[in-house]
Amino acid sequence: MLLTVISSLDVFCRQQACETVAAAHPGAAVVLHDLHEGGRVVRRVFREGLLAESGETVPEHGCLSCTVRLDVVPTLRRLLEGGDSHVILGLPSGVSVAALLEELGRNSDGPHINSTVIACDPGALEDQIWDGHTLFESGYTPAHRDERTPGEFLIGELLYSDTVLLVTPELVAVDAAVRDRGVRLVRELAPHARIAEITADFTLGRHDRTESAARSSPGSVQIPAASAAPFNTVLVTSRKPLHPGRFRHALPRLAEANCWMRGRLWVASAPQCRISIRGIGPRVWLESTGTWAADRKLHPATHHLDSTDAMLDWDPAVGDRGTVLAITGDGVTESDAAELLAGCELTSFEMQEGAASLHDPFELSTSL
Repeated sequence: MLLTVISSLDVFCRQQACETVAAAHPGAAVVLHDLHEGGRVVRRVFREGLLAESGETVPEHGCLSCTVRLDVVPTLRRLLEGGDSHVILGLPSGVSVAALLEELGRNSDGPHINSTVIACDPGALEDQIWDGHTLFESGYTPAHRDERTPGEFLIGELLYSDTVLLVTPELVAVDAAVRDRGVRLVRELAPHARIAEITADFTLGRHDRTESAARSSPGSVQIPAASAAPFNTVLVTSRKPLHPGRFRHALPRLAEANCWMRGRLWVASAPQCRISIRGIGPRVWLESTGTWAADRKLHPATHHLDSTDAMLDWDPAVGDRGTVLAITGDGVTESDAAELLAGCELTSFEMQEGAASLHDPFELSTSL
Protein backbone atom coordinates (compact mmCIF):
# COMPACT_ATOMS: atom_id res chain seq x y z
CA MET A 1 0.00 0.00 0.00
CA LEU A 2 1.21 3.47 -0.90
CA LEU A 3 0.85 6.09 1.82
CA THR A 4 0.91 9.83 1.20
CA VAL A 5 1.13 11.73 4.49
CA ILE A 6 -0.05 15.34 4.75
CA SER A 7 0.62 17.46 7.83
CA SER A 8 -0.25 21.05 8.55
CA LEU A 9 -0.47 23.59 11.30
CA ASP A 10 -3.87 24.66 10.01
CA VAL A 11 -6.75 22.23 9.58
CA PHE A 12 -8.17 24.18 6.62
CA CYS A 13 -4.84 24.02 4.75
CA ARG A 14 -4.72 20.30 5.42
CA GLN A 15 -8.28 19.86 4.12
CA GLN A 16 -7.54 21.66 0.85
CA ALA A 17 -4.31 19.74 0.38
CA CYS A 18 -5.97 16.36 0.97
CA GLU A 19 -8.78 17.15 -1.46
CA THR A 20 -6.35 18.33 -4.15
CA VAL A 21 -4.00 15.36 -3.82
CA ALA A 22 -7.00 12.98 -3.82
CA ALA A 23 -8.33 14.54 -7.04
CA ALA A 24 -4.97 13.78 -8.67
CA HIS A 25 -5.07 10.14 -7.47
CA PRO A 26 -8.50 8.62 -8.23
CA GLY A 27 -9.30 5.57 -6.15
CA ALA A 28 -7.18 6.60 -3.17
CA ALA A 29 -8.82 6.53 0.25
CA VAL A 30 -8.55 9.75 2.25
CA VAL A 31 -8.21 9.35 6.01
CA LEU A 32 -8.57 12.36 8.30
CA HIS A 33 -8.00 12.41 12.05
CA ASP A 34 -8.81 15.33 14.33
CA LEU A 35 -8.16 15.76 18.03
CA HIS A 36 -10.90 17.63 19.91
CA GLU A 37 -11.41 18.90 23.43
CA GLY A 38 -11.38 16.24 26.09
CA GLY A 39 -9.02 14.06 24.06
CA ARG A 40 -11.75 12.92 21.67
CA VAL A 41 -10.33 11.66 18.35
CA VAL A 42 -12.63 11.86 15.32
CA ARG A 43 -11.77 9.62 12.38
CA ARG A 44 -13.23 10.00 8.89
CA VAL A 45 -12.54 7.92 5.78
CA PHE A 46 -13.53 9.23 2.35
CA ARG A 47 -13.72 7.33 -0.93
CA GLU A 48 -14.22 9.19 -4.20
CA GLY A 49 -15.10 12.31 -2.23
CA LEU A 50 -17.85 10.63 -0.19
CA LEU A 51 -17.77 9.82 3.52
CA ALA A 52 -17.41 6.04 3.76
CA GLU A 53 -16.62 5.66 7.46
CA SER A 54 -16.52 7.71 10.64
CA GLY A 55 -15.76 6.96 14.24
CA GLU A 56 -14.60 8.34 17.55
CA THR A 57 -12.21 7.17 20.23
CA VAL A 58 -11.03 8.68 23.49
CA PRO A 59 -7.42 7.65 24.24
CA GLU A 60 -6.54 7.45 27.92
CA HIS A 61 -4.24 10.47 27.93
CA GLY A 62 -5.73 12.49 25.06
CA CYS A 63 -2.31 13.52 23.73
CA LEU A 64 -1.01 13.67 20.18
CA SER A 65 1.25 10.62 20.54
CA CYS A 66 -1.65 8.55 21.88
CA THR A 67 -3.76 9.64 18.91
CA VAL A 68 -1.13 8.35 16.52
CA ARG A 69 -0.42 5.12 18.38
CA LEU A 70 -3.97 4.13 19.30
CA ASP A 71 -6.03 5.30 16.33
CA VAL A 72 -4.06 6.53 13.32
CA VAL A 73 -1.72 3.55 13.03
CA PRO A 74 -4.42 0.88 13.68
CA THR A 75 -6.62 2.52 11.03
CA LEU A 76 -3.83 2.36 8.47
CA ARG A 77 -3.13 -1.28 9.28
CA ARG A 78 -6.82 -2.13 8.91
CA LEU A 79 -6.97 -0.44 5.49
CA LEU A 80 -3.78 -2.23 4.45
CA GLU A 81 -5.25 -5.59 5.43
CA GLY A 82 -8.48 -4.65 3.62
CA GLY A 83 -6.66 -4.28 0.32
CA ASP A 84 -6.46 -0.52 -0.14
CA SER A 85 -3.64 0.25 -2.57
CA HIS A 86 -3.24 3.98 -1.83
CA VAL A 87 -4.15 6.00 1.26
CA ILE A 88 -3.85 9.77 1.66
CA LEU A 89 -3.53 10.49 5.36
CA GLY A 90 -4.27 13.93 6.79
CA LEU A 91 -2.69 14.16 10.25
CA PRO A 92 -4.22 16.14 13.11
CA SER A 93 -2.87 19.65 13.51
CA GLY A 94 0.41 19.53 15.41
CA VAL A 95 1.16 15.86 14.72
CA SER A 96 4.50 15.50 12.94
CA VAL A 97 5.22 13.12 10.09
CA ALA A 98 8.27 11.87 12.00
CA ALA A 99 6.09 10.83 14.96
CA LEU A 100 3.86 8.81 12.66
CA LEU A 101 6.74 7.12 10.87
CA GLU A 102 8.36 6.23 14.18
CA GLU A 103 5.23 4.29 15.13
CA LEU A 104 4.89 2.71 11.68
CA GLY A 105 8.57 1.75 11.73
CA ARG A 106 8.05 -0.60 14.66
CA ASN A 107 6.77 -3.18 12.16
CA SER A 108 8.49 -4.15 8.93
CA ASP A 109 5.25 -4.96 7.07
CA GLY A 110 3.86 -1.40 7.09
CA PRO A 111 2.82 0.71 4.11
CA HIS A 112 5.29 2.24 1.65
CA ILE A 113 5.59 6.00 2.18
CA ASN A 114 5.69 7.57 -1.26
CA SER A 115 5.57 11.24 -0.19
CA THR A 116 5.46 13.40 2.94
CA VAL A 117 3.74 16.73 2.44
CA ILE A 118 3.34 19.84 4.52
CA ALA A 119 0.51 22.20 3.58
CA CYS A 120 1.05 25.78 4.68
CA ASP A 121 -0.24 29.28 4.08
CA PRO A 122 2.81 31.32 3.01
CA GLY A 123 1.02 34.55 3.93
CA ALA A 124 0.91 33.46 7.58
CA LEU A 125 4.22 31.59 7.74
CA GLU A 126 6.49 34.34 9.09
CA ASP A 127 4.02 35.36 11.81
CA GLN A 128 3.64 31.71 12.81
CA ILE A 129 7.40 31.27 13.09
CA TRP A 130 7.58 34.30 15.40
CA ASP A 131 4.60 33.23 17.53
CA GLY A 132 6.03 32.78 21.04
CA HIS A 133 3.00 30.90 22.37
CA THR A 134 2.60 27.13 22.47
CA LEU A 135 0.50 25.25 19.94
CA PHE A 136 -2.18 24.94 22.61
CA GLU A 137 -2.08 28.61 23.58
CA SER A 138 -2.39 29.70 19.95
CA GLY A 139 -5.37 27.39 19.40
CA TYR A 140 -3.79 24.90 17.00
CA THR A 141 -4.31 21.86 19.24
CA PRO A 142 -6.32 21.01 22.36
CA ALA A 143 -3.32 19.06 23.71
CA HIS A 144 -2.37 21.45 26.52
CA ARG A 145 0.80 19.56 27.44
CA ASP A 146 2.40 20.23 24.06
CA GLU A 147 4.98 22.96 24.70
CA ARG A 148 6.17 23.36 21.11
CA THR A 149 5.63 26.70 19.42
CA PRO A 150 4.02 26.94 15.96
CA GLY A 151 7.46 27.79 14.56
CA GLU A 152 9.02 24.65 16.03
CA PHE A 153 6.35 22.50 14.43
CA LEU A 154 6.64 24.23 11.06
CA ILE A 155 10.43 24.09 10.84
CA GLY A 156 10.38 20.43 11.85
CA GLU A 157 7.85 19.58 9.14
CA LEU A 158 9.62 21.67 6.49
CA LEU A 159 12.83 19.79 7.27
CA TYR A 160 11.24 16.36 7.16
CA SER A 161 8.86 16.75 4.22
CA ASP A 162 9.74 16.24 0.57
CA THR A 163 6.85 18.37 -0.69
CA VAL A 164 5.44 21.76 0.34
CA LEU A 165 1.98 22.67 -0.92
CA LEU A 166 1.25 26.38 -0.74
CA VAL A 167 -2.34 27.01 0.27
CA THR A 168 -4.37 30.16 0.68
CA PRO A 169 -7.25 29.41 3.06
CA GLU A 170 -10.67 30.18 1.63
CA LEU A 171 -12.44 33.38 2.74
CA VAL A 172 -9.12 34.93 3.84
CA ALA A 173 -8.05 38.30 2.48
CA VAL A 174 -4.72 37.94 0.68
CA ASP A 175 -1.95 40.53 0.79
CA ALA A 176 0.02 39.68 -2.36
CA ALA A 177 3.28 41.21 -1.09
CA VAL A 178 3.10 39.36 2.23
CA ARG A 179 2.27 36.12 0.47
CA ASP A 180 5.15 36.49 -1.98
CA ARG A 181 7.50 37.13 0.93
CA GLY A 182 6.23 33.96 2.57
CA VAL A 183 6.82 31.92 -0.59
CA ARG A 184 10.40 33.17 -0.68
CA LEU A 185 10.85 32.21 2.96
CA VAL A 186 9.59 28.68 2.24
CA ARG A 187 12.19 28.37 -0.53
CA GLU A 188 14.94 29.50 1.86
CA LEU A 189 13.86 27.14 4.64
CA ALA A 190 13.19 24.05 2.51
CA PRO A 191 15.53 24.07 -0.51
CA HIS A 192 15.40 20.26 -0.66
CA ALA A 193 11.63 20.14 -1.12
CA ARG A 194 9.41 20.22 -4.16
CA ILE A 195 7.37 23.41 -3.65
CA ALA A 196 4.13 23.96 -5.53
CA GLU A 197 0.99 26.08 -5.48
CA ILE A 198 -2.01 23.97 -4.66
CA THR A 199 -3.93 25.56 -7.54
CA ALA A 200 -1.35 24.47 -10.13
CA ASP A 201 -0.48 21.13 -11.65
CA PHE A 202 2.15 19.54 -9.43
CA THR A 203 4.02 16.32 -8.87
CA LEU A 204 4.65 15.11 -5.35
CA GLY A 205 8.21 14.68 -4.14
CA ARG A 206 9.73 11.33 -3.21
CA HIS A 207 10.15 10.39 0.42
CA ASP A 208 13.56 9.22 1.54
CA ARG A 209 13.52 8.47 5.25
CA THR A 210 17.30 8.43 5.58
CA GLU A 211 17.63 11.89 4.03
CA SER A 212 14.71 13.24 6.09
CA ALA A 213 16.25 11.96 9.32
CA ALA A 214 19.65 13.43 8.41
CA ARG A 215 18.16 16.86 7.75
CA SER A 216 16.24 16.75 11.02
CA SER A 217 19.06 15.46 13.23
CA PRO A 218 19.98 17.90 16.05
CA GLY A 219 23.21 19.67 15.19
CA SER A 220 22.94 18.94 11.48
CA VAL A 221 23.45 21.85 9.09
CA GLN A 222 22.33 22.01 5.48
CA ILE A 223 22.06 25.31 3.63
CA PRO A 224 20.50 26.32 0.31
CA ALA A 225 22.74 26.61 -2.74
CA ALA A 226 21.19 29.98 -3.59
CA SER A 227 19.27 32.48 -1.49
CA ALA A 228 15.65 33.57 -2.00
CA ALA A 229 15.95 37.34 -1.49
CA PRO A 230 15.22 39.15 0.76
CA PHE A 231 16.02 36.07 2.86
CA ASN A 232 19.45 34.51 3.03
CA THR A 233 21.41 31.96 5.04
CA VAL A 234 24.94 32.43 6.29
CA LEU A 235 27.31 29.78 7.60
CA VAL A 236 29.93 30.58 10.24
CA THR A 237 32.39 28.16 11.79
CA SER A 238 35.12 27.94 14.42
CA ARG A 239 37.71 25.29 15.24
CA LYS A 240 38.41 26.67 18.71
CA PRO A 241 36.37 26.06 21.89
CA LEU A 242 33.98 28.88 22.75
CA HIS A 243 34.12 30.81 26.00
CA PRO A 244 30.72 30.06 27.60
CA GLY A 245 30.29 33.51 29.14
CA ARG A 246 31.12 35.43 25.98
CA PHE A 247 28.97 33.11 23.88
CA ARG A 248 26.04 33.62 26.22
CA HIS A 249 26.33 37.38 25.73
CA ALA A 250 26.73 37.05 21.96
CA LEU A 251 23.82 34.64 21.53
CA PRO A 252 21.01 37.26 21.59
CA ARG A 253 22.80 39.25 18.87
CA LEU A 254 23.35 36.13 16.76
CA ALA A 255 19.68 35.18 17.03
CA GLU A 256 18.21 38.67 16.84
CA ALA A 257 15.53 39.08 14.13
CA ASN A 258 16.54 35.79 12.47
CA CYS A 259 13.92 33.19 11.64
CA TRP A 260 16.03 30.10 12.14
CA MET A 261 19.40 29.30 13.65
CA ARG A 262 20.81 25.78 13.89
CA GLY A 263 24.08 23.96 14.29
CA ARG A 264 26.47 22.51 16.82
CA LEU A 265 28.75 24.08 19.40
CA TRP A 266 32.11 23.28 20.97
CA VAL A 267 31.94 25.02 24.33
CA ALA A 268 34.98 25.11 26.61
CA SER A 269 33.03 24.47 29.82
CA ALA A 270 31.89 21.10 28.42
CA PRO A 271 34.57 20.30 25.84
CA GLN A 272 33.54 16.69 25.26
CA CYS A 273 29.86 17.54 24.63
CA ARG A 274 28.58 17.96 21.12
CA ILE A 275 26.00 20.67 21.82
CA SER A 276 23.11 21.17 19.44
CA ILE A 277 21.73 24.70 19.14
CA ARG A 278 18.35 25.53 17.64
CA GLY A 279 16.71 28.90 17.43
CA ILE A 280 13.29 29.26 15.84
CA GLY A 281 11.64 32.65 15.99
CA PRO A 282 11.79 33.93 19.59
CA ARG A 283 12.94 30.64 21.16
CA VAL A 284 16.53 29.37 21.37
CA TRP A 285 17.61 26.18 23.12
CA LEU A 286 20.73 24.06 23.57
CA GLU A 287 20.99 20.34 24.21
CA SER A 288 23.73 17.77 24.43
CA THR A 289 23.69 15.21 21.62
CA GLY A 290 26.42 13.08 23.15
CA THR A 291 30.19 12.99 22.91
CA TRP A 292 32.30 14.11 19.96
CA ALA A 293 33.55 11.17 17.89
CA ALA A 294 37.12 12.35 18.52
CA ASP A 295 36.57 12.03 22.29
CA ARG A 296 35.39 8.46 21.74
CA LYS A 297 38.72 7.71 20.03
CA LEU A 298 37.03 7.24 16.68
CA HIS A 299 38.57 8.19 13.35
CA PRO A 300 36.96 8.12 9.88
CA ALA A 301 39.96 6.25 8.48
CA THR A 302 39.42 3.29 10.81
CA HIS A 303 35.83 3.55 12.06
CA HIS A 304 32.36 4.02 10.64
CA LEU A 305 31.13 7.29 12.13
CA ASP A 306 27.42 7.61 12.85
CA SER A 307 27.40 11.23 11.70
CA THR A 308 27.92 12.41 8.13
CA ASP A 309 28.85 15.83 9.53
CA ALA A 310 31.67 14.25 11.54
CA MET A 311 33.11 12.57 8.45
CA LEU A 312 32.85 15.63 6.23
CA ASP A 313 34.15 18.10 8.83
CA TRP A 314 36.98 15.99 10.22
CA ASP A 315 40.07 18.03 11.03
CA PRO A 316 43.47 16.37 11.62
CA ALA A 317 44.09 18.45 14.75
CA VAL A 318 40.69 18.53 16.51
CA GLY A 319 38.69 15.80 14.77
CA ASP A 320 34.98 16.55 14.49
CA ARG A 321 35.06 19.09 17.32
CA GLY A 322 34.08 22.60 16.33
CA THR A 323 31.26 25.10 16.04
CA VAL A 324 29.10 25.26 12.94
CA LEU A 325 26.22 27.75 12.84
CA ALA A 326 23.75 28.42 10.04
CA ILE A 327 21.57 31.51 10.41
CA THR A 328 18.55 32.25 8.21
CA GLY A 329 16.81 35.59 8.17
CA ASP A 330 16.08 38.77 6.26
CA GLY A 331 19.41 40.24 5.18
CA VAL A 332 21.71 38.33 7.54
CA THR A 333 25.27 39.68 7.37
CA GLU A 334 27.95 36.98 7.33
CA SER A 335 30.75 39.30 8.46
CA ASP A 336 28.80 40.40 11.55
CA ALA A 337 27.98 36.81 12.53
CA ALA A 338 31.58 35.69 11.94
CA GLU A 339 32.91 38.57 14.05
CA LEU A 340 30.55 37.75 16.92
CA LEU A 341 31.56 34.08 16.84
CA ALA A 342 35.27 34.86 16.62
CA GLY A 343 34.94 37.05 19.71
CA CYS A 344 33.69 34.01 21.63
CA GLU A 345 36.72 31.83 20.88
CA LEU A 346 39.12 31.07 23.70
CA THR A 347 42.33 33.05 23.63
CA SER A 348 45.69 31.29 23.73
CA PHE A 349 46.03 32.23 27.40
CA GLU A 350 42.57 30.86 28.23
CA MET A 351 43.34 27.61 26.45
CA GLN A 352 46.48 27.22 28.55
CA GLU A 353 44.49 27.91 31.73
CA GLY A 354 42.03 25.15 30.88
CA ALA A 355 38.25 24.82 31.27
CA ALA A 356 38.26 24.32 35.04
CA SER A 357 38.42 28.07 35.67
CA LEU A 358 35.46 28.90 33.41
CA HIS A 359 31.99 29.64 34.71
CA ASP A 360 29.37 27.47 33.00
CA PRO A 361 26.24 29.66 32.55
CA PHE A 362 24.51 27.02 30.41
CA GLU A 363 25.24 24.20 32.90
CA LEU A 364 26.56 22.16 30.00
CA SER A 365 29.07 20.33 32.15
CA THR A 366 26.17 18.35 33.66
CA SER A 367 24.95 17.17 30.25
CA LEU A 368 27.08 14.04 30.11
